[in-house]
Amino acid sequence: MTYVVTDACTKDENCVAVCPVDCIVSNDESEMMFVNPDECIDCGACSAECEYGAIMAEDDVPADKMQFVQVNADFFQNN
Repeated sequence: MTYVVTDACTKDENCVAVCPVDCIVSNDESEMMFVNPDECIDCGACSAECEYGAIMAEDDVPADKMQFVQVNADFFQNN
């Protein structure tokens, strides 16, 4: 997984608008967006656009937010 969305996400979808490969999605049940690890091209546009700091490179995810690496992966395995 290249980029990870954490719990700071407000689901305002600015990140979706700048993603060149449309790999950021959500559903009605979720309170956050998710980056599809199989489609992400590691461009960083979503991270730069997120004014809440909710999206970061997997290598930059702090220890207290590491569970969101799996949360993002699980979303695509279950949907």
